[in-house]
Amino acid sequence: MLILNSGGTFNKRYNPLSGELEIPYDNEVVDKILQSADFDYDLAGVVYKDSLEMDMNDRKMLASIIMESKDDTFIIVHGTDTMNITAEFLSEIFDDRKIILTGSMNPFEIDNVEASLNLGIAIGFAKAETKNGVYICMNGLVESCQNIAKNRALGKFELVK
Repeated sequence: MLILNSGGTFNKRYNPLSGELEIPYDNEVVDKILQSADFDYDLAGVVYKDSLEMDMNDRKMLASIIMESKDDTFIIVHGTDTMNITAEFLSEIFDDRKIILTGSMNPFEIDNVEASLNLGIAIGFAKAETKNGVYICMNGLVESCQNIAKNRALGKFELVK
């Protein structure tokens, strides 16, 4: 299993000099969460952007990493605003891998429970699910990417079957 960290709110940290939440160029948050796991996971940092800033080149880079990897199971930590776009893009390319996108509505630095729960559920699902596909894991739900979307009015992901 390979975990790809692409940034998003999940990773944002407060910069006291600028007064803004920024996405750092590191994997500190994911590393902190993984320390509680009794298993070593492969982790690679890529992109490090708010998902609103992600473009097709960033999505192609993620797809290229997945394509070239020896792994067949992937978790992508991704911003929630364009998570569905990336998931749909990857689902058009891959049907022979298991890919789970997860993130959080609040930064780990502000609410470490949500980010930890979402990543933990994604890891558990990745280990238990036998069917390949592209899934989204948010708000306690794990569904095929076609069946779940962000409800911006409610600030959470929900089923859209």
